[in-house]
Amino acid sequence: MTAALAEKHTDTVAEPARDTPPPTVRRRRRERAFDDVPRWQIYLPLGIYLLFTLIPFYWMFLFAVRPTGSTSLVPWPMTGEHFSKVWNERSFAVFFQNSMIVGVCTLVATTLVALAGGYALARFDFRIKNGFMLALLCSQFIPGALMLVPLFEIFKNLQMINSLGSVVIAETVFQLPLSIILISGFIKNVPATLEEAAWVDGCSRFRAFCAVVLPLLRPGLIAVGSFAFVHSWNHFLFALMFLSEQDKQTIPVGLNTLIGADSVDLGALAAGGVIAAVPVVIVFAFIQKWLITGFSAGAVKG
Repeated sequence: MTAALAEKHTDTVAEPARDTPPPTVRRRRRERAFDDVPRWQIYLPLGIYLLFTLIPFYWMFLFAVRPTGSTSLVPWPMTGEHFSKVWNERSFAVFFQNSMIVGVCTLVATTLVALAGGYALARFDFRIKNGFMLALLCSQFIPGALMLVPLFEIFKNLQMINSLGSVVIAETVFQLPLSIILISGFIKNVPATLEEAAWVDGCSRFRAFCAVVLPLLRPGLIAVGSFAFVHSWNHFLFALMFLSEQDKQTIPVGLNTLIGADSVDLGALAAGGVIAAVPVVIVFAFIQKWLITGFSAGAVKG
C-alpha cells in the first residue's frame, strides 16, 4: 500500500522546468543567426535604396555643373557659371546670410527654452504636468499652415513683418514641443543623486545643473539643436508669409524666385539647390554619432 502511494506520488510530480538561457546567450545566438545570413541579402536592398536616394542629388549636381545646353550624363567639362549667376545676380549671398541668421538663432532659442522646460518636466512634480505633456504631444498634430493667419496678425500688431525675428519666433515655437519632450527624456536618464551630491557640497541648483547635468546632456542638446537648425533652414512657409522684401528672404524663398511663369533656369535652380544642401550635409556629417545617440536616448529610455 505504501509502495503504491509512493509510486503514485512520484508519477504526479511535475518535471522540472527547463532553464531559460541568460540574455547574453540569447544575444549571441541572434548574432550567430545574423552572421549566417548571406551578405548579398543585406547589401542588395541597401544598395537599391541608396541608388534611388542618390540619383536625384546626382541629377541636381549634374545640372549645376554642366554648361547650358549640354545633355551629357557625365559632369564634364564642368563649369561654375550657374553658381556665379545665382550667387551674384540672384542675391543668393543675401539669402544665404539670412538663412544662416534664422537657423542659428532658432537653434540657440530652441535649445535654451527646451532645456529649461525639459528640466522642469524631468525634475519637478506639479498638478498639470500630465496635461501639459499631453498638450505638447497634441500640438504636433497641428499643421503650421493653420497658424499662419493668427501669427501674421500677431506679428503685424508687433510691427515684426519683414523682420527675421518673426521667422525665428515662429520656427522656435513649432520646434519646442518635440524638443522639450526629447530633452526631458534625456534628463530623466541622469540620476538625481548626482545633483543631490553637488547640493551637499554647497552648489546651488543652477550651479549643480551646469557642472553635473549639463555635460551629460551633450548628445541630446546636439540632436535638438541640429534638428531645429535643419528644419528652420529648409522651411519655406513662414519665410514666404512673413518676409516680402527681397533683402530679407531666405534660401527656400530665393529658390522659388528662380521658377518663372513661362520658363525655368534649370542650371541656376540646381546650383541654388546645391548651395542650400551644403550646410545641411556638413552639419549631419559632423554630428551623425551625437544625433543618433541623442534621439535614441531621449525618445526610448527614461
